[in-house]
Amino acid sequence: MTMKRAAAIPRAPLIWPGDPEDVTAEDIDFEALAHVLANTCRRGGCCRQYHSIAAHAVIVSEEIAALDGLEDEDRRTLALHALIANAPSAWLRGRLPDSQRAAEPGSRSGPGRTGKLATGIETAVRRAAGLDAVLEEEQAELLRFVERMAEAAERRDLLEPGGRDGSGSAVAGLAFPPIKRRIRSLPPDKAAQAWLARFRALAGPEDERKGRTAADAASEAGDAARD
Repeated sequence: MTMKRAAAIPRAPLIWPGDPEDVTAEDIDFEALAHVLANTCRRGGCCRQYHSIAAHAVIVSEEIAALDGLEDEDRRTLALHALIANAPSAWLRGRLPDSQRAAEPGSRSGPGRTGKLATGIETAVRRAAGLDAVLEEEQAELLRFVERMAEAAERRDLLEPGGRDGSGSAVAGLAFPPIKRRIRSLPPDKAAQAWLARFRALAGPEDERKGRTAADAASEAGDAARD
């Protein structure tokens, strides 16, 4: 008796990040985002070993989740914010605005323009993930601190000993203490899997996320009507 192999269920094509103009929550495909971030090297490739934005985001997210003194829901949401913090780079092809140079209002090509695009993308990604569009300043400061500790660990583990990073800054004499865990190179496919698994664990099922996003949109519409 010949057994028939079940036909494979075709997978829907991924929606890759495209034009950075006017990105909305409905445009976000988190599986596609995971692959783009996993295929993008940190520091513009100025590393001794490959280290992706996705792998870095997972590390920062896990370090946030390990902090003491946070309520469970605050821990979850802040860890999710950490995971998607660098998502705009997927639309901006690895470019992120330099906070020290993000000026030039109205410019179509300068850093100010890039900063505005990144802010719009960040808002859309947060909403698609079921998060508030704006992170509270105290939480943002905590996230920045852990981010810098992870960056210090990158310099320790992935740059040449005694060498310099892409900006010419010396590795020695770090301003922030590095996290204890060692930073190791992870292949892009593994980094994408790790990022997506962590996203699903923190954000919940897709229908649940969409429910939160719809509720937020309704609330904002009500606030606008009252104003």
